[in-house]
Amino acid sequence: MTSETPQPNDPDEAGDSTEDRVRIFDTTLRDGEQAPGFSMDRRAKLCMAQALETLGVDILEAGFPQASPDDFAAVDEIARTLRNTTVCALARCQTGDIDTAARALERARRSRIHLFLSTSPLHREHKLGMSKQQVLDTAVASIQHARKYCADIEFSAEDAMRTEPEFLVEVFSTAIAAGATTVNVPDTVGYTTPAEIYELFTYLRQNVRDAHKTVFSSHCHDDLGMAVANSLAAVSGGARQVECTINGIGERAGNAALEEIVMALKVRAPRFGLRTHIDTHKLFPTSRLLSQVTDQVVQRNKAVVGDNAFAHESGIHQHGMLKHRGTYEIMRPEDVGIAETTLVLGKHSGRHALRQRLETLGHALDDEALDSVFKRFKSLADRKREIRDEDLEALALNQDPDATGPWHLTQLNTNSHLGGSASATVKLSHEDGREIGEAAIGDGPVDAVLRAIKRATGTDMVLTRFQVRAISEGGDAQGHAQLVARHAMRDWHGSSVSTDIIEATAYAALAIVNRIERQTRDNSADASALQGATA
Repeated sequence: MTSETPQPNDPDEAGDSTEDRVRIFDTTLRDGEQAPGFSMDRRAKLCMAQALETLGVDILEAGFPQASPDDFAAVDEIARTLRNTTVCALARCQTGDIDTAARALERARRSRIHLFLSTSPLHREHKLGMSKQQVLDTAVASIQHARKYCADIEFSAEDAMRTEPEFLVEVFSTAIAAGATTVNVPDTVGYTTPAEIYELFTYLRQNVRDAHKTVFSSHCHDDLGMAVANSLAAVSGGARQVECTINGIGERAGNAALEEIVMALKVRAPRFGLRTHIDTHKLFPTSRLLSQVTDQVVQRNKAVVGDNAFAHESGIHQHGMLKHRGTYEIMRPEDVGIAETTLVLGKHSGRHALRQRLETLGHALDDEALDSVFKRFKSLADRKREIRDEDLEALALNQDPDATGPWHLTQLNTNSHLGGSASATVKLSHEDGREIGEAAIGDGPVDAVLRAIKRATGTDMVLTRFQVRAISEGGDAQGHAQLVARHAMRDWHGSSVSTDIIEATAYAALAIVNRIERQTRDNSADASALQGATA
């Protein structure tokens, strides 16, 4: 990219075709990353950038190169790596910013320079100290300078929603004449409402000169909790680019959430008649990747990608879901990359959900047995926030779900070695008085612990599923370990919670071992009783 050979503009990006498509402009790595708690290093940014390209975002705002050498390096590396997504760099309407952004984008296959300048009376007076004419002159000079490097130029009127509409018309008309191919109308402080933003976009598209030559863009913040609603209203008013972030991260209360906007356009397609290039099946994995690289937990009730988005505990809802999923779900979990709907069993659940889960676990009960289990289930649910599979198995087998033992963990030590292997030593005590210590080597600390427990207890089981997830935030966050192991031609479930995930895994494995031993003991007792009765 040089001043002699500006990049050719993609007609699909210029706004004069494919009016049934909304371009997704992702600013997770710029506006999102600058929010407190969401800072990412260069490697994390590149990882997220590649995931966002795979997701299908049209434009990726990689950073603000003038902000720091590290930000420049991140934009440069992303620009060299991405192949299909347009890489965008932010710049103030200052020559130095523009030159730096252009250098960071030099090796991009598709690039955009994003210029911004405040336009509201409050910002003109207190932030810029500029008159209206100075704002116009600065915008023109900056756009023309940026065009020497790049044909794809976006111009944002910062604090547009608090700018005089007539002046916005003048600003955008001037920007388009200077060469801006996208004009952004940001709600910088999350101030507007859906009705107002719809009216403004309609007004601008009717009055800005040569409006048909550009793409109108929306960038909404969530200070009043209306960022997604405002973005969709802007789309209804003619916006054909939406600026947003994964999980809605961003300054203060955040930005409009990409996953919510995309799924709203998909689920309500008959109303909007618009499409995006997003592969919605990758929304959940991308959301969880961001959570991982920023170490920030996604709230359980987050729309589309939260743990509760496709989870149902209410008995009424569960009954409806078992009859037809459309009763309480307007989209399918697999459409956003979640494996399946979860019927969470708790004090609000009913018989239908209980029967379905027990059958999944291999316990087909007649009505009388189910009634008995249901009564004990309700009693247990009043004491526990969530009923787990191992609790249900104990109820179905007429065992005490709170029972522990016969094995108890008294000592656990692990060591990791170069090359990825690890060793573990465990010491277990049995209710019959035995104490057994064992050691094992595994592919990692979790594998080593599981091998040591199996060796100490003599239990033959094969781990078929292992999952650990955080259930709280902070450095002392608790991890929830869930295991499924195969023994005697059936699956056994175990789970435990601890601030140490290795310890949580050990206790979850021991829970499986204990249930197997208790079940074996009960079966032996039943067989002996039957033999005695027969004799």
